[in-house]
Amino acid sequence: MGEKLGVYIHIPFCKAKCDYCDFYSLPDREGTMDDYLKALIAHIQETAPLCRGWQVDTIYFGGGTPSVFGAKRMVSLLKEVRRRFDVTRDAEITCEANPESADRKFLTAIRRAGVNRLSLGMQSACDGELRAVHRLHDFEQVTKAVSAARKAKVKNLSLDLIYGLPGQEMKSWEKSVEAALALEPQHLSCYGLKVEPGTPLDGRVMRGEVLPDDDQQADMYLWMVDRLSKAGYAQYEISNFARPGFQSRHNLKYWMGRPYIGFGPGAHSDFGGRRYSFVRDLDKYIAAILGGGAVIENSELIPRRERGGEYLMLRLRTARGIEEWEYRREYSMNFDPLEQKLEEYERRGWAARKDRRWRLTPQGFLISNQLISDLLILQEVSTLETTLPRLRAEGKVK
Repeated sequence: MGEKLGVYIHIPFCKAKCDYCDFYSLPDREGTMDDYLKALIAHIQETAPLCRGWQVDTIYFGGGTPSVFGAKRMVSLLKEVRRRFDVTRDAEITCEANPESADRKFLTAIRRAGVNRLSLGMQSACDGELRAVHRLHDFEQVTKAVSAARKAKVKNLSLDLIYGLPGQEMKSWEKSVEAALALEPQHLSCYGLKVEPGTPLDGRVMRGEVLPDDDQQADMYLWMVDRLSKAGYAQYEISNFARPGFQSRHNLKYWMGRPYIGFGPGAHSDFGGRRYSFVRDLDKYIAAILGGGAVIENSELIPRRERGGEYLMLRLRTARGIEEWEYRREYSMNFDPLEQKLEEYERRGWAARKDRRWRLTPQGFLISNQLISDLLILQEVSTLETTLPRLRAEGKVK
C-alpha cells in the first residue's frame, strides 16, 4: 500500500469577484477556459510520474468557482486525474460551488464522474448581507442548490458561512446559522470576515465604513461553537465543524502537515520535503505549461526545525492539538518551555490538557494567532539555547 497524497486543483474563474475576496480568481475570462483545461491536463500528465508509489486519497477542486468551469471540463479533468494517478477507491473528492451556478445537471454530472463531496458558498441567509459584499446569489438560490445536490445524490454536503459581514448583528448571524442547520449539511465551515489589503472591502473600510468589531465577532463565534455542538457538529478545527465521519479529509492534510500537490496558478504544494508554488497569473501559467517555460514561482526545502514550527502552528488550529512525545520524537526539540506556557494558557482558560495532549479552547481559538506566536518564539529561544553550546564547542561560533 502506497503513501497517501492529496491533490488540489485550482479553478480561478468566477462570474464576479466578491468585495472581501483576495484569492486568485478572475471574472470575465470564459474565453481561456479551454486553453486552461489543456494546460491542467498537460501539467497532470507531466507530474504524475513523479508520484509513483503514492496513493491519492483526496482530490479538491477549489477556486474561484469550479462550478462555472462547466460540467464537461470538470469531468474531463477528473478522468485525467484518475487515469494518471493511483486514486484510492474511497478517495474523498470535493468540488466547491456557488449557489447560482450549482444546478442539478452540473451536480449530477460531476457526482457520476466521482465527486462525492460538495462545498457550497452559502455565506449568509440574509439577502441584504449577501448584497452588501456583492454575492450573486440570494438565500432562495441556496435552498435550490441544496435541493439539487440531494437530488443528484450528493451525500456529503458542506456549507460555508461568514460572520462579521457588513450590517450583520447577532440576531441575523443566529438566523443564518439556524437556516444552515435546517438544510442538514454534514459539514459547516464558519469564517470570521477578514479585511484583506487591496480588496474592495478594504477600500470601503478606509473610506469609513464600520464593520462588526472584534468583540462582536467573538460573541458570534462563541455562540456559534456552542450552538453547533448542541446540534451534533463537533468542532475539529478553528473554523470547521462536522457530523461524525464527515471531517474534511483533504483540509486535514494541510493542518496535520501531510503531503499534497497543487495544480493551477497560485496553487501550493508540499511534497518530497519541499514546499513550492506556481506563478499567480493565468496567462503565464497556460503559456509556461503549454510552451515549456518555467511555472514554479517559489520553492524551498523545509528543514526539520521549521517543520517543528509548522507542527505547532497548524496542529494547534485543530481539536487534536499537540502532544509532548510526538513533538520530541519527530523534531528532537525540548517541550518543557512550551508546556510551561501552555500551563499558563490553561489557567487563563485558553488551553486544555487531556493526558499528554494539549489543545486550544474556543476562547483560545479566538486569540490563537497571538498564543501560537508566543509559543514559536519560545521554541526559537529554546533551540538557540540548545544549539549554541554545541557550536561553541565545535569552534563554529565564539
